[in-house]
Amino acid sequence: MGRTHAAAARAGITLDAGALIALDRGDKRLIALLDRALAQRFVFRVPAGVVGQAWRDGRVQVTLARFLRIDEVEIVPLDQQLARACGELCGATDTADIIDASVVILARERGDRVVTSDPHDLRRLDPTCPIIPL
Repeated sequence: MGRTHAAAARAGITLDAGALIALDRGDKRLIALLDRALAQRFVFRVPAGVVGQAWRDGRVQVTLARFLRIDEVEIVPLDQQLARACGELCGATDTADIIDASVVILARERGDRVVTSDPHDLRRLDPTCPIIPL
């Protein structure tokens, strides 16, 4: 599935679970956005926890599985450093969703925009987060 090494030098888009679910459901607006981003040589970053939130059955999630395998997708593991940063961000913002926090932190570190179906929760974690709402 996708790459797990950094591609920080390239412009990117971080996807949350809502974006992966929309892709899995064949959302035409999201597919058009991803196609435009690919044409502009963007990379896509997906925190590993986001994959866990969206993944249910690879036998039927063919589109999602195919997307996660392309070279332009980097699946970022939740390692100890990121996990602690997520906990600290949740503590500072009085929130509890470490997966949302991982989306925000990853986007912040890499200078990415975030594609999300839940901009309110992400903005609560970081009001300056550049969001593309679904």
